[in-house]
Amino acid sequence: MAEGHTITIDKSEQHVRVMHGDQVLAETDRPLLLRETGCPVRYYIPAEDVRLDLLTPSGTHSVCPFKGTASYWSLPDAPDLVWGYPDPKPGVAEIKDHFCFYEVEVS
Repeated sequence: MAEGHTITIDKSEQHVRVMHGDQVLAETDRPLLLRETGCPVRYYIPAEDVRLDLLTPSGTHSVCPFKGTASYWSLPDAPDLVWGYPDPKPGVAEIKDHFCFYEVEVS
């Protein structure tokens, strides 16, 4: 990691739900909380708790020097709504098979 840059990942039992319109895209009681220097807390949701049947892989990819290459998924009216790291760097291996959304509801 770059000096002063940290990433921590914690297991949580918080209830997290992701909605798009009136449709539930994901809901879990076992998210991973990823805290990264300079970024908001991100909730990574296990694949089993995400409605992957509703999402379509997009051609978008981005590279994080700390986490690896991200792949994105879309809805017909919401491009690149969700991302994940299919092959994350070793320091963040826990986020493999988890998905992250921009907008989450935490209770």
